[in-house]
Amino acid sequence: MGIKKYKPTTSTRRFATVSDFAEITKNKPEKRLLKKTSKTGGRNSMGRITSRHIGGGHKRKYRMIDFKRNKLGIPARVASIEYDPNRSARIALLVYKDGEKRYIIAPVGLKVDDILVSGIKQEIAVGNTMPLEEIPIGMPIHNIELKKGRGAQLVRSAGARAEVMAKEGKNAHVKLPSGEVRLVPIVCTATIGQVGNIEHESISLGKAGRKKWLGRRPHVRGVAMNPVDHPMGGGEGRSSGGRHPCSPWGKLAKGAKTRSKRKSTKYIVKPRKGKKKK
Repeated sequence: MGIKKYKPTTSTRRFATVSDFAEITKNKPEKRLLKKTSKTGGRNSMGRITSRHIGGGHKRKYRMIDFKRNKLGIPARVASIEYDPNRSARIALLVYKDGEKRYIIAPVGLKVDDILVSGIKQEIAVGNTMPLEEIPIGMPIHNIELKKGRGAQLVRSAGARAEVMAKEGKNAHVKLPSGEVRLVPIVCTATIGQVGNIEHESISLGKAGRKKWLGRRPHVRGVAMNPVDHPMGGGEGRSSGGRHPCSPWGKLAKGAKTRSKRKSTKYIVKPRKGKKKK
């Protein structure tokens, strides 16, 4: 894994960086694990835009990822490490002893021909999945379940890692990448290791066109608009808006509480930095 820079032949090349894809071992994905996807352009079933700044982008097919890891006790060989256009992390193709193939999120240090197993009483090794009650305290983990059998929901992006802080009764204290310490049932599973492609956050797109390739359309500032288009628009010359930052419909954009009052915080032992527990 590394970051590749180009000679500054143009103003955009000067700042653009890309991954060197050194860890990728296979170009073509497994056809049986591909699924067609359609673009929404940020529009709902009525054709109205409900999510702005979405549209265009390169065509891509979804890779079906095994977040449940429910083939218990069956060894699987890592056949390849592949690129996934739908996520920041790399994915690994597992070939189980019975011949079945599945994709998983590739952790740091996973190599081709490694043998992985999921289930209880397994070796503490990178890529193995097991219940939290069997994972030692202080061990880096990812792909964490919140409800047994539902599949991994937390810590799935590139470079992310959580840590088992303590175990108390039926719950484990898990420190998440945000700094939040949360109670997770010890019967829920997690995968050993840190998610791979650590240097993803250091990549610079370099130009607006590269962002459009990803399906992200231009994001225009409200203060650059006219008063008819945004509450913060208009003014003589350049202005800072003259009011608290808000959306085009007047909803406060900074500082307002967005968490639903119906949500419980009883599972949060320590809130993430800068947040107060209600």
